[in-house]
Order: sequence, then C-alpha cells, then structure tokens
Amino acid sequence: MKWLQRLREALWGEREGLARSPAQLRAAGRLGYALTRDLLEGQISMRAMSLVYTTLLSLVPLLALAFSVLKGLGVHNSLEPMLRNMLAPLGAQGDALTANILHFVDNIKVGVLGSLGMALLFYTVLSMIQKVEDSFNYIWRIEQPRRLGQRLGEYLSLLLVGPFAVVTSLGITASVMNSSFVGLVSSYEPFGLLIYIVGRLLPYVVIIGLFTFLYAFVPNTRVRLRAAASGGMLAGVLWESASIAFARIVVASSSYNAIYSSFAIIIFLLIWLYVGWLILLIGCQLAYYVQYPQRVTLTRIAPHLWGRAAETLGLQIVERVGRRFLDGEPPLTRDELHQCLPAVPEHVDGVLDILLHHNVLAEAGPSGQQLLPGRDLQALTLAGLWNLVRRGAEPERRTVHDDAARDAEQIIAGIEQVFARGDGGRSLRDWLQARAGDAPRRTRGG
Repeated sequence: MKWLQRLREALWGEREGLARSPAQLRAAGRLGYALTRDLLEGQISMRAMSLVYTTLLSLVPLLALAFSVLKGLGVHNSLEPMLRNMLAPLGAQGDALTANILHFVDNIKVGVLGSLGMALLFYTVLSMIQKVEDSFNYIWRIEQPRRLGQRLGEYLSLLLVGPFAVVTSLGITASVMNSSFVGLVSSYEPFGLLIYIVGRLLPYVVIIGLFTFLYAFVPNTRVRLRAAASGGMLAGVLWESASIAFARIVVASSSYNAIYSSFAIIIFLLIWLYVGWLILLIGCQLAYYVQYPQRVTLTRIAPHLWGRAAETLGLQIVERVGRRFLDGEPPLTRDELHQCLPAVPEHVDGVLDILLHHNVLAEAGPSGQQLLPGRDLQALTLAGLWNLVRRGAEPERRTVHDDAARDAEQIIAGIEQVFARGDGGRSLRDWLQARAGDAPRRTRGG
C-alpha cells in the first residue's frame, strides 16, 4: 500500500521537508500510528475477547463479594446504581439485566457456601483479576507475573477496599452536587453554568480516575503517574463517548429485537463488554508508550539481537548491577535497567535471563525484582562472563560431526584463550574498580 509507505516516510523518514515538520506533530503521529498498528495486529482484540468470556464467568461472583463487603459496611444499596450506570449503554434492556443480576447476587448466601464454595468463589474472582494482569503485562512487555503470595495479598486488598472506595467517592460526589449550598449557588450566574458543566464532566472525571488507578496498580512494574493518567484520560473519554454512541445504536436497532427476541440483550451485552475491555487495553497501551517514548517504533517486535550486541549488553548489565553493589547503593530493578540502558526491554530481559540462568546475577527483595551479583565478583573473569553470555541459557552441547566442525571449534577456542590470557583474565571486581577510578580522571581531562 503506497499510502502506508508514504505515512511511514512522513513519520520516520529523514528526507528534506519531512524532517522539518514540528517534533511534537511527528511524535503525536508516531504514537497514533503505533496504537493503530498494535490494534490491527489482533493481539489486543484477542485478549479483549478472552476477557469478555472471563467476565461472564466472574461477574456474579465478583458482585457477590462486593455485595458482601458493602453490606458489612452498611452501604450495599449503592451497588445497584453503580451496576445500572455500567450497563446504561444497553438502554431499557440494561435495567432489566441489572435487576436479573442483582437477583442472582441476592440469592447467593455467602455465609452458607462452606469452605469449598468460598474457595471456588474467590478462585473465580481472582482468576479474572489475574487475566487482566496478564493482558496488562503483555502490553508492558513483562514476562514475570507477580509471585503467588504477593498476588493473593494485593488482589484480596483490591477486592476488599475497591468497592468501598468506589462507592464512597460516588456517594461524596452525589452529596456535594445535591447539597443545598450548591443549589443556592447554582441560582446565580455564571455559577449555575459552571456547576452544570462540572456535573456533565463529573462522569468523565470519575472513570478517568478509575482507569488511572488500574493502569498504575495492575501491571507488575512501576508505572509513572503521568503515564497512567495519560492512558486513563484516553480510556475515560473513549468509554464515556462509546457509551453514549452505543446507547443510541441500541435504541435504533429495533430490528435486532424482532429477530433475536429475548436473546438480543445477551448479544448487546457481549458487544458492550468487548468494547469496554478493548478501550481499557488501548488506554494501557498508550500509558506504556507515554512512559517509554523511545519504544514507539515502526514494528512492535524487536529485531534479533546479534552476538556482539548481546555480549556488549551483558557487560553493561553486569557493570550497572556490580557498580551499585560495590558502592553500597540500593539494587537496581528490571524496570530501572530498562530505563538506564540504550536497548529495547525485550533484549534487556533476554540477556538478563541468561545472566540469571548462569547465576552471574540473582534476584532478591520482597518482590524478587532487585538485582544483585550471584557470584563473587573476584572469582568471575571478563572472559568467563563473555563465554556465558555467548552460550545463552541452554546447556553447552558438544556435537562435532566432521573435521571441518572440529577445526572451527578449535579456532574459536583459541580465540577465547587469547582473550582470557589478556584483558579477559581480569576479574569483574578489578574491572569495576578500575572503571570507578578512571571516571574522575576522564572528567577532569574532558
């Protein structure tokens, strides 16, 4: 497609005229191109479909737990308007669906389920949250999920505190907007117009805040507030706009009711759930690109990391981690390595996994994210590190079939021995200390 090629040249090309376009305009265009490309590739759409299926299985148990928590706090009556607002795009059918769901929830007696029933109830709800985390981690290029203990603790706290926080915020907002003081002030212009505008924008603010919290909390990494808020802003605006548009479509689609009869509400529910999850994942993708703008590239899949680049990256990782260790500073994390190294996260994680496999580095800390030397830095040489990185995470194999292969292996072994007898014989500790000692001289000389 010629138009697509021209678009790529306009956004990433360096031809005369194109390179003179405003940097902000090109950055916004690249971001829009990357979001559209990721959406059209199908992975985000497929994960949204998977979350729709999980939602159908987990919706009633999730509401049952939320109802139990809110009932214990005496605010369980707030569950109905919250659910009704979520299903508002379905129109009048949404009210009927809300009544049916609440009827199911009310019939679930949590106190008489027994230990097995409670375990299944929690498992269904926790599996849904884990599914959301897996989708977020995929977008953030994170291969390591939370540990089991950390996952249970954070998920349960979210289930217990989340419903109360949402209902409290909605209740405070409703009380303020319906107070007599606000009613008195609204009778005077231009305060009446301002209060009307605030009331219209309030749903956007609430949903943006909710999405921002999810983008900051769910991924198994540290998400900056600016990135989470940017994703929450996009997702919140899309959610409210899509709910208005979807409600009009439902009202106008009377032919579906005639064809599918009572099944039409199920079809509309599935479509709305898919649209909602798709919006959530698109906002998460934007948050990732805002935090890592250097990863807005032509292709999502990182190019192959060749031998010399992998060896250089391995030395850089060990240098960063070892320097922190020798200086007595707090250990680095994977996320901090992603930010301080000039490489894509997939390459950093790939080489880091090799170093962890050979116990050159080790993961520590409460969440297992802190990186420390896994061996004595004095016992491992530069040549030894070089050989381990080149070997990769697979065990060393000796499969020599003919004389040519044997000669090639001897040549490579000779090169390794030459390097080991020279600078490669230095230990990692000596090399790091020498670099630390040379740094002030290089600064003064510059």
